[in-house]
Amino acid sequence: MVSSPQPQLETIPAKVIRLLRWDKPAGRLILMIPALWAVFLAAHGHPEFPLVAVIIIGTFATSAAGCVINDLWDRDIDPQVERTRDRPLASRALTVRTGIAIALIALVCAAILALYLNSLSFWLCVAAVPVIVVYPLAKRIFPIPQLVLSIAWGFAVLICWTAAVAKLETATWILWGATVLWTLGFDTVYAMADRDDDRRLGINSSALFFGQWVTEAIAVFFIGTAALLAWVGVVMELNLGFWISWGIAIIIWGWEYFQLRKNDLPKPVYGQIFGQNVWIGFILLAGMITGILI
Repeated sequence: MVSSPQPQLETIPAKVIRLLRWDKPAGRLILMIPALWAVFLAAHGHPEFPLVAVIIIGTFATSAAGCVINDLWDRDIDPQVERTRDRPLASRALTVRTGIAIALIALVCAAILALYLNSLSFWLCVAAVPVIVVYPLAKRIFPIPQLVLSIAWGFAVLICWTAAVAKLETATWILWGATVLWTLGFDTVYAMADRDDDRRLGINSSALFFGQWVTEAIAVFFIGTAALLAWVGVVMELNLGFWISWGIAIIIWGWEYFQLRKNDLPKPVYGQIFGQNVWIGFILLAGMITGILI
């Protein structure tokens, strides 16, 4: 008999890609979305192309740094969680020294890109770094760590809005609030898959904090997001294109809520709902652009 071929060993570049989560683009795109919301709204649909390019590349660099920093903090916890046990630092496929080096490279890349921005945006980038670094620690000491992550996500709005117009406006803060609530919603959904492991390990999450009311809490977050986005639409005087996208988002959020109400939902479904929010974000982005330009 001919023996079956042995699986090839994973290469170092493949391990690094997994460490940066570039093999799972949904989490990278969902950070890019509020950044693009902000720059297109602030620039009234006409942002400079180089600025958009810097924002897109910057979100990849920043999210990469955040992922590596998270995995460095959690390298002894992740092996005990079903969803994360195969991460490169958790499985010891990469060393801590390598992880630190990659995190520093990603942060340096983000810092170089930030130099393209005006001074207000640059210092907002600096202010975001401690929030990114401390988020993994929040899971150990703060009952709703997803709120810390949501604030980190909110910096994408503040940085990119000011990058376009060099000031914070009323609509900026409304969009910031919508982003914070949206992030609380989709990341609480994501955390629901890990409830058993988090409870066993004593790790905090919004999915555990809200307990039996977690689905209702997510509904409140999404309703709040929709309300604040509607306020943005009114303040920015967006036309029908935005309101169509807003209506589609509400329908999908409603469908997600009824899915989450089901008992014994398979764990992969939570990840699928998280991924659906990437599409919701891009639908809203398209609506914002058409709502300004058409």
